[in-house]
Amino acid sequence: MTTSLTRTHVTIHGMVQGVFFRDTCRRMAERLGVAGWVRNRPDGSVEAVFEGGAGPVEAIVDWCRNGPPLARVVRVDRSTERPEGLTAFEIRR
Repeated sequence: MTTSLTRTHVTIHGMVQGVFFRDTCRRMAERLGVAGWVRNRPDGSVEAVFEGGAGPVEAIVDWCRNGPPLARVVRVDRSTERPEGLTAFEIRR
């Protein structure tokens, strides 16, 4: 059985920098088998791309709505993009 890939691009707003959001996101993505990347943005938000099966991608987007314990997420903007075939998850600077 072949699983089709999906790709979701999110921007997480709120108190999301300086609270281990990126590292916790990376660990969650690896646990779920989701590829992509996450990075801090100059405006204080966090941006991420998730690629994988629909279920795991939806699970990590749901996780982003709360983030790690010290985060205070106000809003998550999301869009669907064409998958690029990413195979790993990385923290970008």
